[in-house]
Amino acid sequence: MSRSEENQQDVVIQVTELCKSFGDLHVLRDFTMDLRAGENVVVLGRSGSGKSVLIKCIIGLLKADSGSIRVLEKEVLELDQHTLDALRVEVGFLFQSNALYDSMTVRENLEFPLRRHMAGISAENRDERVRQALEDVGLGHTVDMMPEELSGGMKKRIALARALILQPKIILYDEPTTGLDPITAREINELILQVQDRYHTASIIISHDMHCVRQTANRVIVLHEGRAHAVGTSAELSISSDPVVNSFFSEV
Repeated sequence: MSRSEENQQDVVIQVTELCKSFGDLHVLRDFTMDLRAGENVVVLGRSGSGKSVLIKCIIGLLKADSGSIRVLEKEVLELDQHTLDALRVEVGFLFQSNALYDSMTVRENLEFPLRRHMAGISAENRDERVRQALEDVGLGHTVDMMPEELSGGMKKRIALARALILQPKIILYDEPTTGLDPITAREINELILQVQDRYHTASIIISHDMHCVRQTANRVIVLHEGRAHAVGTSAELSISSDPVVNSFFSEV
């Protein structure tokens, strides 16, 4: 097997010439990227550049206008709802807003995806998954708390625990450090790395936070004018003479 064939086998998400518009607003224009098993890719872009649209298209929350999105060898644009729901079990999604249910305890929030996607799971196994997920994010003591009792950083960790509870192969992070103070943001970045190391997950991290980029990324894709404008490691892009790339990396 050639090296290129081996690399292709390692690709868990492949986006090719993806286009998405809202009326006359062209958000993604022939955007192309891949994500390999076990790596963190940060998609870096200004607010409103289409970063969140990208990952919502990847998971099928938004339907792309054209192009190809292959996730774990399945073409997302061709899946029926049942098959798409099954694929989503393999892909954890950390929403920017956390999307916790205010009327549910932490335990009930974590149990929700188990009850929806693993109806036959035993109560003992369900309890163990909740315990392990909370232990992974360092918040085992919050199991019976309500979201309103949690700080912003704790809510983010609980949301990550919920994303982990189905043991996905891929995690999509939508602006994981937005609205957090610098110390808490650094803790979340460290947690992202711990999850990658412990579970060998592949992740796409949407961000415009350069501290997050530098701390978590194996590769960085600069999203500009709807396209993958530049791709490289943080170190490589930090010395780029491209004015678009430099405008990000000169900020830190």
